[in-house]
Amino acid sequence: MSNLINKISSIRKNQEARTVAGNFMWLSALQVAGYVFPLITMPYLARVIGVDGFGKIAFAAAIMVWIQTIVNWGFNLTAIRDVAQNKDDQERVSIIFSNILWARFFLAGLTFVVLLALIAIIPAFRESWEIILISFLMIPGLIIFPEWYFQAMERMKYITILNVVTKLLFTLMVFIFVKEPSDYILQPLLMSFGYLISGGISLYIILGRWGIKLHRPQYGRIIETIKGSTDVFINHLAPNLYNSLSIILLGVFSGGIASGIYDGANKFMNLLNNILNTITRAFYPFLSRKQDKFSIYISIVISIAVCSSVVMYLLAPLLVNTLLSPEFHESITVLRILSISAIFYVVSEAYGLCNLIINHREKILRQLTLTCSIIGFTIAVPMVYYYSYIGVAVTVVVSRLLLGLSAMWAAKSDANDIYSLFKLRQTERS
Repeated sequence: MSNLINKISSIRKNQEARTVAGNFMWLSALQVAGYVFPLITMPYLARVIGVDGFGKIAFAAAIMVWIQTIVNWGFNLTAIRDVAQNKDDQERVSIIFSNILWARFFLAGLTFVVLLALIAIIPAFRESWEIILISFLMIPGLIIFPEWYFQAMERMKYITILNVVTKLLFTLMVFIFVKEPSDYILQPLLMSFGYLISGGISLYIILGRWGIKLHRPQYGRIIETIKGSTDVFINHLAPNLYNSLSIILLGVFSGGIASGIYDGANKFMNLLNNILNTITRAFYPFLSRKQDKFSIYISIVISIAVCSSVVMYLLAPLLVNTLLSPEFHESITVLRILSISAIFYVVSEAYGLCNLIINHREKILRQLTLTCSIIGFTIAVPMVYYYSYIGVAVTVVVSRLLLGLSAMWAAKSDANDIYSLFKLRQTERS
């Protein structure tokens, strides 16, 4: 611990270190805003629009999460890396910015066509077509609000201020305009307007004040840009094999009570993982330019992860008994098991995102993630069947252990050895 304190003290006077620290503070404020404002409106909306309206909003929001994942397509990592590595070349940055913007609009167009088809075919989609299409309005707003660009340029205060102001206005408008159950449709509409306004302001800052040029869309460049981030996109989706699908298996095998016990513990872990991920996001653009500082970053982030894991393990009874009802008592055991996974989560994020992806070795990370996720899902079936929510927790820990250690091994190993192992020589040459 004293060694860690000495390292932190030695970089306090460094301008780049202060930039990273500033980005972490702004990102932390952004995370806090993301939790606080929904907590303010949720009780009011639940009381005014009722269970039915709340359920329709949640259904449409779940669809938008999948659409947003497709539209992002891993650009939030590859674009940050590419811009951060070329931030002094404004013309190159303009080309990267334009390619990402048009590629995301292209993907949004494709998903919109698919969405219309689903509305026409699936009764559940057709019954909620109005709120689904209104909720889709937030997608263009998210596209023109390029959070990734501000992060790449290490100017996180802009997106934090815009986000907080927008969420504040949105929260006030919910209390002003949502007055009866039929007003449930206004919630996604107001949110979409908020994203569009923030997006318009951010584009003005980037194109008008910072001088980035918007190039005309070219189909060839759009396809090339999408292909360049496909490995990262797959890397984002693959962990759902052992994570989300394990929870689905839990519901099938053990029912709603078991799912609730696991979800109660998992909410605390999601909060911890988001905090740890904020540290990685703050360092990511800096490490994209200064990979020689990776050893300092890894010692800091793993030390924080170990401390956080120990604290979560010790505080599990207090958190569950204080913030949840007595029915969630078994969540204490689940939370203590999951607390171990925080260490491996950080190891996989650190070596995967801040080393392999930054060094353009995302194909290796994709293969590792797919392999570990398939192993995790294979383990999940018997573990969940025989051990219920305990089985899910153990599956998550084992899967993240495998991914973390394999990512660390890949980052430290010679590239040729890894290509040979996964038969990726020809892929890398192409």
